[in-house]
Amino acid sequence: MPHAVVEDSKRMSLRISPEAKSRIVRAAALRRADMTNFVTQAALREADAVIAEAQRLRLSERDYQKILDLIENPPPPNAKLQAALAAMPVL
Repeated sequence: MPHAVVEDSKRMSLRISPEAKSRIVRAAALRRADMTNFVTQAALREADAVIAEAQRLRLSERDYQKILDLIENPPPPNAKLQAALAAMPVL
């Protein structure tokens, strides 16, 4: 998963058009929030959505059914698994 470099600063600069800034200021005022909180909360919602999407596992119906079948009907243990089990300490 890619990681962004994060500077050790509490300040972030953005360049946006005057029209975009005007819309953000208006929306923040309608929410009775200052611009920093408004932009931060919106950015965090989007960041959470992007991260959740990147961490979601998607399976085809065929693969999903195969996994369910393997859970319900696991194959017999192979030699490596049997050796690993034999090497485990008894509790």
